[in-house]
Amino acid sequence: MRLVFTFSLLTLLAIPMAASADVLSIEAAADAIEDKVIAWRRDFHSHPELGNREFRTAKIIATHLRRLKFDEVQTKVAHTGVVGVLKGGKPGPVVALRADMDALPVTEQTGLDYASKATTQWRGQETGVMHACGHDAHIAILMGVAEVLATRRSQIQGTVKFIFQPAEEGAPPGEQGGAELMVADGVLEGDSAPGAIFGLHVGPVTAGVIGFKPEGMQAASDGLEITINGQQTHGAMPWAGVDPIVVAAQVINSVQGIVSRQIDITQAPAIVTFGSINGGNRGNIIPAQVKLTGTIRTFDENMRLSIHERIQRIATSVAQGNGATAEVVIDKGYPVTYNDPALAKQMGPILDQFALGGQALIVPPITASEDFAFYAQKIPGFFFMLGVAPEGEAPNEVAPNHSPFFVVNDKALSVGVKALSSVALEWLATNQITISE
Repeated sequence: MRLVFTFSLLTLLAIPMAASADVLSIEAAADAIEDKVIAWRRDFHSHPELGNREFRTAKIIATHLRRLKFDEVQTKVAHTGVVGVLKGGKPGPVVALRADMDALPVTEQTGLDYASKATTQWRGQETGVMHACGHDAHIAILMGVAEVLATRRSQIQGTVKFIFQPAEEGAPPGEQGGAELMVADGVLEGDSAPGAIFGLHVGPVTAGVIGFKPEGMQAASDGLEITINGQQTHGAMPWAGVDPIVVAAQVINSVQGIVSRQIDITQAPAIVTFGSINGGNRGNIIPAQVKLTGTIRTFDENMRLSIHERIQRIATSVAQGNGATAEVVIDKGYPVTYNDPALAKQMGPILDQFALGGQALIVPPITASEDFAFYAQKIPGFFFMLGVAPEGEAPNEVAPNHSPFFVVNDKALSVGVKALSSVALEWLATNQITISE
């Protein structure tokens, strides 16, 4: 997930911070293991693994949770996922924390001492493998949270479920994976079914800054493929065939008019982007077929479906009007990442205590997508952003997520450990259940 986000000031939330988070104790525990968390992060960074192939990563996580004497440690969930259950010393509800584990097919160019040198075959091509989206930081942070909370389990009022998830960036072709498969495999069900779930994502803003947005925070993401079928002919005699390249150009221009002219974007943002055009192999041959691929990003479900319908109608009618045909395939992907408003209101003051400057910030909608959304469709969820930009770099020069130059500032990791630990404890303390005698 590529993240480019700016922050505006948070409106102060009119609720006092609950003392149950035990801030000083959490801070001390997180500071004590800071070097461990950094070492874990750098190790994962040096040994990245693609989605559904996180074998080494999963083994390290499972070993760590077992060493901490977790009550349950389940492996091979949704292929390579790890789920750990930590039962507190006091009765109470269940809360879930999630980290994603997969890297990307990106050849690292950071020059770091611990830079990835891993390579693999991806879609038939040799490529490097890199934690270019910061998932190595997410894993290390959640492992740190596991250690912080395990040392204080006698004081925990309920149960914490740790979800280490593979394939957030998407499963390999022909496979299922990610949060959707984790949910299908029952991680939100059973005796340890959580009542809420929390997660975070690192990004290229000042280290230690925390941002979030109530309600729709990140976009729904759908894949788009349009195949234009014409009739091949000599480039010198276009009238003897049907030119799918010209039709494709008209389709692209017409589809761009959906967002700019047919959708009320004052209600919610929307984006339709074409990322590839493929057709033909010689300048003097009009090909029989052109394929367009792209992405659709929306924040409103009705708008999402309307854009799908309009693309289908416009592409087919433009093609038909030119004597060609169009086949439209829309692969419905991640839903909107939705932050439960009540959780956002409750957790804002908790995050303030650890955020740079003493205040978490409201972010505008982020047009990147996140499969954390599948969990938040089932139970109340809260997802926030953590800045990890290297020190001394201008904001407009920081490499974004998915860049081969993306670098995580390790000084921000302890902020993530403190924040995730505290929101989990706060939720447990304020959502107590009545235990019958």
